[in-house]
Amino acid sequence: MEQESSPSRTLDPASPDPAQWPIGRLLSSAARRVERDWNAHLATWDLNHASLSVLAHLLRAPMSQRELATACGVTEQTMSRVLARMERTGYITRTPHDDDRRRHVIAITDAGRGAFVVASDRELAENLVTRDLTTEQAEQLRRLLVIVARPDDPSTDGQRHGLA
Repeated sequence: MEQESSPSRTLDPASPDPAQWPIGRLLSSAARRVERDWNAHLATWDLNHASLSVLAHLLRAPMSQRELATACGVTEQTMSRVLARMERTGYITRTPHDDDRRRHVIAITDAGRGAFVVASDRELAENLVTRDLTTEQAEQLRRLLVIVARPDDPSTDGQRHGLA
């Protein structure tokens, strides 16, 4: 299989042709496109990637706002805004904590559970990304993205997961 670009070939990051872009720019551009498409899909249920992540965490068990913020990698202030919107849509409830009235316990509602199940359909989500790829290309993309997305593993002595 012939590669479109060789690492030794000079790339032109200012080119309008994505084949000329460095890998970082390609990944960034692809991620933005996927996020736009995914958010448009999620908007059907008044969700976005942040609120879908909250629902995924709450499917396991109710959590505090602080725990959700930590789990989702955002500030408590950001989480507060996300939760306020989700409470208005009826996807979560906030109830005072039994032992500490300053804290709230966040729980998913039946409506939130239903929205999560429908909105997070894996086949539909993956088709947003892979619609122009063959099955083999989609499988290869998945394998490569898992390697790129996985945090460095100190036990591999700096070698990236199976790419020594």
